[in-house]
Amino acid sequence: MTKIDEPAKGVSLVYQCKLNVSTRTIAYLADLLRSHLKAIGSPFRSLPPGRIAVLVLAMLRHDQRLLDLAGGNGVPESTLRRWRDEMIGLLAARAPRLDRALRKIARQGGQVVLVDGTLIPTQRRTGADDRRNYSGKHHRHGLHFLALTDERGKLIWISAARPGRTHDATVARHDKIVEHLKAAGLGALADLGFIGVDKPDDLVIVTGYKSTRWRKLTPGQRSRPTRSWPPDAPRSNTASRT
Repeated sequence: MTKIDEPAKGVSLVYQCKLNVSTRTIAYLADLLRSHLKAIGSPFRSLPPGRIAVLVLAMLRHDQRLLDLAGGNGVPESTLRRWRDEMIGLLAARAPRLDRALRKIARQGGQVVLVDGTLIPTQRRTGADDRRNYSGKHHRHGLHFLALTDERGKLIWISAARPGRTHDATVARHDKIVEHLKAAGLGALADLGFIGVDKPDDLVIVTGYKSTRWRKLTPGQRSRPTRSWPPDAPRSNTASRT
């Protein structure tokens, strides 16, 4: 067999695909990039800010390969990687801090927040990171995030990315969720994955009861709370531990 290092010869085709994001999102990213370029005194880019925003969203939302995007838009792969990292840094700088986000909810009259972990699917990685990013719960590779929302489900804070195998309770302890909730005077509603994060005699995170083979739930423990979030939504399955 003859080994050939040259790429296959042929005609490169460029196709279109749909990106399910609003024009408001694209405009926000484009304005953010324009302000950054003006601040650093470097207004020139090989593509306009709006086009760069679309390419970055294609990488983040579709996990599109850099090499494919580079070839279809006439820019080097290294340039796309630099644009992606630049935009991520700008967005991260505008993300609210956990303590400030909770204090804002408290000032607005809120009493509880909703907390839950989620897995963002990713492609498999090579090397040691492959096993760390595999989630046994979801049976796929990804990155783990902990998200906090207000009573109506509006996102107010999201944690840093961690390996997909990370447990919700581990992230909650590492980010000191209980301490920040106490400082803001708020409580939290969560699923069974957060049992044991706070102390039994000083509950801050309210979860349901966990049934085992030897300990079945009573009718009262299986009951639903008297109030749902939001009030006009279907009643939650979360049961009180108090």
